[in-house]
Amino acid sequence: MRRVIISTIGTSLLTNQIKRSDDTEKDWYNQLRDYANFTLENTSKEVVEIIEKLKIRAIEKLKYTSIPQIRLASAELNGIYGLYKEQLQEGQQDIHWLISTDTAQGKATAEIVKEFLREKGLVNTSIYTPDKLSTATTEAFSEGIDNLLDWLQKEVIPLKDNYRICFNLVGSFKSLQGYLNTIGMFHAHEIIYIFEGKESNLIKIPRLPIKVDESQIEPYLVQFALMDAGAGLSFSEVANISEALIGEYNSKKVLSTWGQLIWNQCKTNLLSQNLLIFPKLHYEENFRADYNRIRDKKEKVQLQEDLAKVSNLLSQSNGNTSVLKEHPGFRYDKYTNRNDEVAHFRVSQGLRISCISANGILILRRYGKEPEVNKNP
Repeated sequence: MRRVIISTIGTSLLTNQIKRSDDTEKDWYNQLRDYANFTLENTSKEVVEIIEKLKIRAIEKLKYTSIPQIRLASAELNGIYGLYKEQLQEGQQDIHWLISTDTAQGKATAEIVKEFLREKGLVNTSIYTPDKLSTATTEAFSEGIDNLLDWLQKEVIPLKDNYRICFNLVGSFKSLQGYLNTIGMFHAHEIIYIFEGKESNLIKIPRLPIKVDESQIEPYLVQFALMDAGAGLSFSEVANISEALIGEYNSKKVLSTWGQLIWNQCKTNLLSQNLLIFPKLHYEENFRADYNRIRDKKEKVQLQEDLAKVSNLLSQSNGNTSVLKEHPGFRYDKYTNRNDEVAHFRVSQGLRISCISANGILILRRYGKEPEVNKNP
């Protein structure tokens, strides 16, 4: 089976090129360390010049040395060479993603590795840099991990049926490795490391049969769905939810990195069951009947996620439907060929919900294919 290899990228490929015995370079490592969490725009001119010099050396090192020396020079490539037993041509049909930090040094290292792999025939190699991902602050790191989780959910997890997902965690810094080791237990088929030393033996850790205890989530489905939709809740609304699953942003309670990970694992099952009661929404019997007729689990999940988004928007606007009219996804509007106040908004290209707004509450009347809802809203 073809693979998707997710490789975390560190900066050792750059720092390994410093000539420690050269007096003119003796403080280069310290300078790189001091700017390790800076973007290119915020990195000093002197350090940018150091990065460029080391980048040129690293490229030359990889181009004109043997495989053992390449593996010693780059932890990331060490893992990839180990995975393919030094036969990189075996990976020509695989997809490689290099995860770099949102820093000048991380991006520079990722570019070197990407170009090297492409030159070796692994042309389907790309870089993903989660916005804000660095260890500059706890907040920045957490936001970066959240962006990484969101990307994995959208871009990588849908490939699991046709590809073997492999997390190559030989490179990168320890805090990112720690998070991805746990994330990999949910999303990867296997995680690989390399024992340090002369032999560079590869170790593979298969995914453990981890199952989320949904009974701990089920009583708080509305809260989880709303936070997943971007809502910030009060302390009282999440007081009984495990604090490991809850973070804080702008003095509001939101899903933590682990909360998002756990929710992503169980939401398909939980959101495809009973219709949830969200703030600012009321369901007429016809709407409930339309929901109960849905047989596709994914359609139910999508509908409930959209209802959570609508609820959050209306809560923020105190029931003013103009936020739905301005939203590019929902496009709320009133029917022009009727004398009453019935309106509609879109769930997807071909699905609609008809509704009436009254006293800050959106009353949902029908759900279904656009022609059917428009005929009898």
